[in-house]
Amino acid sequence: MGDPVLGVDGCSQGWVGIALVGDRVAGLFAPTISELEADARKLGEIAVIAVDMPIGLPDSGARQADALARRFVGPRSSSVFSTPVRAAVDLDAYELSAQAHRDLAGVGLTKQAFALRMKIREVDAWLPTAACRVVEVHPEVSFAELAREPLAYAKSTWAGAELRRNLLAAAGVVLPSGLGPVGARAGVDDVLDAAVAAWTATRVRDGLARSLPDPPESFSDGIAAAIWR
Repeated sequence: MGDPVLGVDGCSQGWVGIALVGDRVAGLFAPTISELEADARKLGEIAVIAVDMPIGLPDSGARQADALARRFVGPRSSSVFSTPVRAAVDLDAYELSAQAHRDLAGVGLTKQAFALRMKIREVDAWLPTAACRVVEVHPEVSFAELAREPLAYAKSTWAGAELRRNLLAAAGVVLPSGLGPVGARAGVDDVLDAAVAAWTATRVRDGLARSLPDPPESFSDGIAAAIWR
């Protein structure tokens, strides 16, 4: 079955994880990503962690990964936010952050992207301490890869949620009705996103995944910047 993997998605209260351990699907929740990794390691030696959060921040301009992901997901392209430049992530006032992004990237910064700054910083600080390979994923990219086509329905709809859950089940990721604390704290979309991130993590582990772009690009932080599928 391969070594365990972990898919991770951020939520309002912390981080949601879905671990695939053999044929077992385990739900995890922790206030920080480092605590989530520690909890996952109690289940076994994790081979790959796939995180739905930007990894590798541009100094200026835009990442190829984001542009290619938008093209890949087609009608779901609005779900792919442009990654803020590093200088914008470091600022806590929206107006200042947006201006820094405009100066260095040539475009404005959405409030949705600005709202991710604390979790982007957290991942950026945690990454060097992670005990295994960590890759960036985007749920809509992973679901489009799983379905072999962009999904027609948004995950916020009943049809969209059911489609995603059925796709996961067909791929062997059967989400149980009871997920412990994560089931009580996380939204349906958080669990689905973490689960498909775990599916992509298995592909990375097994050498089946491909990156957008291929090969990844890098900036001054030296981190390989790509969205894996």
